[in-house]
Amino acid sequence: MRHKEFADAGAVVVGVDVDSPAQHAAMIEKLNLPFSLLSDPDRSLAIEPYDLMNLDDPRNLAIPATVVIGPHGNEIMRTVSRDYADRPFEDEVLEKLRELQLEPVEQPPPNPGAPEAGPKAMPFDELRSYFRGAKFGAKAIGLRTDNLAESDGFGALMDRYMEAVIAMFRIKRDQTNSSE
Repeated sequence: MRHKEFADAGAVVVGVDVDSPAQHAAMIEKLNLPFSLLSDPDRSLAIEPYDLMNLDDPRNLAIPATVVIGPHGNEIMRTVSRDYADRPFEDEVLEKLRELQLEPVEQPPPNPGAPEAGPKAMPFDELRSYFRGAKFGAKAIGLRTDNLAESDGFGALMDRYMEAVIAMFRIKRDQTNSSE
């Protein structure tokens, strides 16, 4: 939802994971993503070269990370997460980008091809309930383990995801209404 802020700060956004191009096309369509997703199923294009292999994951998924590559191809920032639930907020990344004082960029829209959702893909209309459940599940676990700070941080992340889903729902609704 804040893609323009990243472009204004000089960043071209690209997501990378092991999913197929068709699964990426489905994700771009479902979430109306304004950026491309790079398919790296054998982990040789970005995951391994950027040392983001999760050797403890039996599925060989990448370690979730935000890596900022400068205009000359050098890595200028890296935030590595413990797992998929440990993500930096956009504000943190934007603040670091703005400190670099890069020129604003234009990012072409993605050209993803034919979408084909993966077998475990969650339908868009179920995302809000999923994030709400994740938030309250984390709260319960935090209460049991006396780790409320981490639980609250995860809850805040789920709140951000729910806000994004609501905003995306409105965009999709408005697009549908304008095409009628």
